[in-house]
Amino acid sequence: MSSIFEGGMGDDFQRLHPMLQRRFGVGLEAGYASVGRGTMRRIRRGPWWTVPFLQLGRLRNILVPDIGTDVPFVIHNYPYRDPLGREAVTFVREYWIGGRARRFDATMVRASDGHVLDYLGSHQHLVVDLDLSVEDDGSLLLRSGAQRFYEGRVGFSFPMLFSGRAELRERYDDEGDVFRVDLTVTNPVFGFLFGYDGEFTCEFLGARDAPAVLKPSRYERRE
Repeated sequence: MSSIFEGGMGDDFQRLHPMLQRRFGVGLEAGYASVGRGTMRRIRRGPWWTVPFLQLGRLRNILVPDIGTDVPFVIHNYPYRDPLGREAVTFVREYWIGGRARRFDATMVRASDGHVLDYLGSHQHLVVDLDLSVEDDGSLLLRSGAQRFYEGRVGFSFPMLFSGRAELRERYDDEGDVFRVDLTVTNPVFGFLFGYDGEFTCEFLGARDAPAVLKPSRYERRE
């Protein structure tokens, strides 16, 4: 059994920088978690009319509506077996902006066809297909694809006109001995919605389960 990311990327996983292989190698078989601590140099958002969209996402820990510079943050990546029997890895980010704590929840699992799914928010209302590739310098490029919304018996493909596409690059800076991350979320009609860039270091801890506080409040079976 490989990690979720190694399984989803296949042979390309070995082309990642060794430190990125370690970071995205978190899994039940590997038996460890990764906790990153660092600073977001900038957290940005689009024009004023994007604020209601971001505030709505904040209610379920899907988006961060604030802006800031030199924002401290922590990212928690813990493996666990969810109640549906799937191996999962938490991608919970915590920020402290202007004295307020903010949180962005995501849980990664493998889909039945092997690709990586990103369940967003505290209640897994939104599931996003991920496209993962490796850049020439060994960095990871993640692009979001199709999105689906689920609540109770309701389920539908989320129209991209009312959502955003994320593009995230993560690389390891050998000279600075830090991970560097850059995220932008854009809408095909309205342009830039949200983004951040920063750096962090990681601590690797033995773990085969995640703290309850990092797990979703509700699990979605549908892919």
